[in-house]
Amino acid sequence: MKYVFLFSMIFLMLHVNAKDYSVQSPSGRMEVKISVEEAIQYSVFLHGAEIISPSPVSLTLEDEVLGQNARVKKARTISVDEKIVPVVACKFAQIEDTYNQMTLSFKGYNLIFRAYDEGVAYRWEVTKDGPLKVMQELASFTFPADHRVWFPEEESMFSHQERMYLDVKLSEITPERFASTGLLVDCGNNVKVYISESDLITDYAGMFLKGSAENPYRLEGKYAGVVLKEDRRNDRDVAPVKHADYIAELEGPKSFPWRAMIISDDDKQLVESELIFKLAPENVLEDTEWIKPGKVAWDWWNALNIYGVDFESGVNNNTYKYYIDFAAKYGLDYIILDEGWYHLENIMDVVDEIDVQELVDYGKEKNVGVILWVVWKALDDKFTEALDQFEKWGVKGIKIDFMQRDDQYMVNFYEKVARECAQRKLLVDYHGAYKPTGLQRKYPNVVSFEGLKGLENSKWSEQPDPEHNLTLPFIRMVAGPMDYTPGAMLNANKENFRIIFNAPMSPGTRCHQLAMYAVFESPLQMLTDNPSNYYREPECMEFLKQVPTVWDETRVLEAKVSDYILVARRLGETWYVGAMTDWSPREMELDLGFLDSGNFKMQVWKDGVNADKHAADFSQEEVNVTKSSKIKIEMAPGGGWAAIIKRN
Repeated sequence: MKYVFLFSMIFLMLHVNAKDYSVQSPSGRMEVKISVEEAIQYSVFLHGAEIISPSPVSLTLEDEVLGQNARVKKARTISVDEKIVPVVACKFAQIEDTYNQMTLSFKGYNLIFRAYDEGVAYRWEVTKDGPLKVMQELASFTFPADHRVWFPEEESMFSHQERMYLDVKLSEITPERFASTGLLVDCGNNVKVYISESDLITDYAGMFLKGSAENPYRLEGKYAGVVLKEDRRNDRDVAPVKHADYIAELEGPKSFPWRAMIISDDDKQLVESELIFKLAPENVLEDTEWIKPGKVAWDWWNALNIYGVDFESGVNNNTYKYYIDFAAKYGLDYIILDEGWYHLENIMDVVDEIDVQELVDYGKEKNVGVILWVVWKALDDKFTEALDQFEKWGVKGIKIDFMQRDDQYMVNFYEKVARECAQRKLLVDYHGAYKPTGLQRKYPNVVSFEGLKGLENSKWSEQPDPEHNLTLPFIRMVAGPMDYTPGAMLNANKENFRIIFNAPMSPGTRCHQLAMYAVFESPLQMLTDNPSNYYREPECMEFLKQVPTVWDETRVLEAKVSDYILVARRLGETWYVGAMTDWSPREMELDLGFLDSGNFKMQVWKDGVNADKHAADFSQEEVNVTKSSKIKIEMAPGGGWAAIIKRN
């Protein structure tokens, strides 16, 4: 009896301060429950069903563990219903930002939960002044069953984050296995959970996800420590070889990145979500009039192999003037000078064959801007000098490459690039990069990111194939713009595809490539193929010269992860529609009920009758339609369908 009494007293003492809290989304669709005991745990419910089981969270500083033996001093809830007007509209000209937020205040820190109808997020805030050393963060995501995961597995945190999405079960993800984020979990009954982060802006490291030693159905955060030593292997690969045993050193007060979960019961909701953007810091630029999204003629994928000209093609001014002439003819906004325009060991040493000022001036005459590719380390070595020179030349932006890291130093470098380029009115496109985490909202001159296995890989790999292309909109694109670089004019079905580095082709049909311009989001969108090839395809250029890169409205009409998608996007009064399928041939019905009243003309680009054998086969037609029209779409294996709808 004595031991029973003692145990009971200990139990009561441990639970006297225990508190349960909850916050619901505005419609009540989503609910987060938080338990504060010896540890803090949260769980998430969709329509009353548990989707995320109790999951512990904590933040370990050098001198204390936030979330351990915590006592809530105050709990307060606010409701927000606002509209965001993005400077660069990826999906919508206006974004509804509606949520309920609960802040749990403890001694020296807060833990904040937000509940949206589309998902939930939480973050830590340290409220005290002074230096902080973050030793570890426990971000965990526990599921009630052994669900399937689209798992972008990584071998190292020194990574471009250009991964395939492996099909694995949660129980197969051991603590030694980890993936970059975003990551998608299939919870059954059409419910899916997308996990990523937002507001990874300053003084922290990016989050990977690994298996848990404690629970086979749990994923836990993994982070690169502060880099203590690097190995500069060549002009582009600067690999960390020694890390500290802590994540970050910084100054308080500090808000840490949001841990975000988008929870859908319809795959269309994943593609339409702007949660990562909504959680990001607000725009800090006063002057944004100069920020101009647009399409870009890109040189590297096609190895500058233009033809039908009277000069030798390559990295030289004659070739780039040819690109500028092509861009001007079809209303493209920019060309890129990719690798080769400077000696790789010194960004200030331009090769003899290139005169950047002459190209910029030539482009100005034709209303075509010039963007320069740079390796991050070469830029960092002569940072101010190089950016000042770019501004003096009058270039319009940079494509910065090969960072391959998201440790604290590199995260800070991303923001430094965005900030300093904005001061010089330069756009930024990050390659060799981690996924978007909201930097493009704070600095809208940041117009796109790679961080995915895009079309450039077809120069040396059979990937990306149509199934991968049909996975990207539901995972990578959920985070923000993706510089996939579509537009191949050499197309092949699965049997005929070949890897040819200097004359690459794409797996899938011609219309699969055209549809990407309506499906894939990138305010700086590439035309990746050879201008000489585009000149031979005037029917395709009729579509590519019209399709925009930013949108007033987006409607995902049909969608299934890895299988198919049908998207309608509007700019002004004109609608652009794209449909894509994986390697399975597919029929779909396009219901035009989203149109206004009246009569419209629809231009269509569709797989040809022989596209299953010759992937470049396509046909065109014009159809008069109204909002009551229903259009049959037929796609070949790896196929696509694209349309432009204008009022008559």
